[in-house]
Amino acid sequence: MASDLSDLLVPELIVVGLPTTSKKALFTQMGALAAPILGVDARLLADGLAAREKEGSTGFGGGVAIPHARVAGVSRIAVAVARLAQPLDFNALDDAPVDVVLAMFSPPQAGGEHLKALARVARRLRDRALVAKLRGAGSPDAMYALLTDHGVRDAA
Repeated sequence: MASDLSDLLVPELIVVGLPTTSKKALFTQMGALAAPILGVDARLLADGLAAREKEGSTGFGGGVAIPHARVAGVSRIAVAVARLAQPLDFNALDDAPVDVVLAMFSPPQAGGEHLKALARVARRLRDRALVAKLRGAGSPDAMYALLTDHGVRDAA
């Protein structure tokens, strides 16, 4: 199902209550979180997110941001998820501070796949009810379940 992000999400890269004070700190933290899983230097990952953010805010609206980068050494598209301890100013389109972040890392050559994955994540996060549930999720497992079709929907 198109709304199932299980092929992109890495359960080990989901954090609840991440304390951070700035976008730069957030990108550093997301890079450090993803580095051991992706086998890529944390600074490269963080710098990739920061470079993309300089082109324009990835604040998506509704308190959600989707920072993303294509980074050398990344072998597959992977999404890290963080619910921030405190909302962060992201210069989002609606000026709302961000507290739900899905950071996407892709291989440099994944042009079309990167854009398709980004569109899937964005479509999923347009669902305000889902975002509200993500804010209320008490654990990384609960957030993973909400973003995939594992146990979230009845087979109706």
